[in-house]
Amino acid sequence: MQVGPREITNPFRPIPLEVPEGMKPNEFFNSTENLNDLTDNNGLLKNPEGLLLYRKAIAHSNEFDTSIIYNTARSILDPLGRPARRTQVPDNVKNVWNRMNEVIIAYMLERYPDPDQALVLSGEASLDATWPLTSPGVPSIRMLHNHFIVFDKEQLRKSSMADPENPNLTDGGQNSLFQAYMRNVYLEFFAGLDLEILKTCEHGSCKIALTGYPQGLPSWEVQGGADSLKKVRFWKEYDTILKGFIDFYRTFFGQVSTRNAPMPRDIYFPELVEDKLLFNSNFLKTAKMVRDHCIRDARYANAIRWQPAFKQLIYRNDTGKLIVTISQNSIGNAITELLGVVVKRVPDAEGYARAEPALLEKLFEVRRRLMDLDLGEAIATKHWGAQ
Repeated sequence: MQVGPREITNPFRPIPLEVPEGMKPNEFFNSTENLNDLTDNNGLLKNPEGLLLYRKAIAHSNEFDTSIIYNTARSILDPLGRPARRTQVPDNVKNVWNRMNEVIIAYMLERYPDPDQALVLSGEASLDATWPLTSPGVPSIRMLHNHFIVFDKEQLRKSSMADPENPNLTDGGQNSLFQAYMRNVYLEFFAGLDLEILKTCEHGSCKIALTGYPQGLPSWEVQGGADSLKKVRFWKEYDTILKGFIDFYRTFFGQVSTRNAPMPRDIYFPELVEDKLLFNSNFLKTAKMVRDHCIRDARYANAIRWQPAFKQLIYRNDTGKLIVTISQNSIGNAITELLGVVVKRVPDAEGYARAEPALLEKLFEVRRRLMDLDLGEAIATKHWGAQ
């Protein structure tokens, strides 16, 4: 078996939306009007906390693909002012969000029990809130949303190999600054976090054999498997990983921006930052290298994401273990590319129609389970009812 990233083709039904004249698509997709369409045509379930479960109209996979979005489209009209990561979500909303995550992941693992037949993943991707909406890589919906995806591994095996030089593939040793120049600093910093359920993976043990991904990223095994996702402690540790990443990112690019900059305000782990980063010569040497590059190369400087941009993922590896990983976000990449899966989505109404009945059956079952646990109420659209 040839190991490497795969490119699959996924058909979708063209969305009957017209972008107003003079607007770029990603500007329109962040509008309240587009979010209305998301609810009215693709909405499955909503709750008083503002969380919306919906069908992915342009999906990564038609085997199983759905998302939960924290729909603040009407309460926060400024797209750049909306929550873009878990740490910005109110605690009462996050509590419901975590429960919904646990239910959907449990369903995917139940429906697809064999890790040799299905690649199961869940996670979120976020950009910083200071990037212009028109910049490449800004998500089509500027609000925090989770992805829940299943790929048929047989389809992946039969798919063509993706170009390993594709800049959208998250190659830890190639595209990630943290991994390429200060891997040991990065891992030592994460090792200082207070984790009980999440256990650091042995190097290379968490890869998907078919693709060879993820590459070089810090990864943790979820001890206790799916049962641990029912525990509050797991979700707190999941947040701890994100907070640690944010501290590392902000501290590093603070040093890139300003030589010998003070510790950023509102840091989550100040003692760890001081001990592992601000007194580490390799960390500061790398910051100087990037700063010097920014000074002499305007294009490079413009491409810097000065605030945290990340992808955080829960997935099942080849031996059936649940793994958590986190990565610096590359320009334009999808969350699936963290695991070496590049999706080419093509308009094909007939192809999508063949897959739609089985897909919707699964999405309706997930909706029923969430409703039974008082996690939301069904949405009726012109395509389906509220049953």
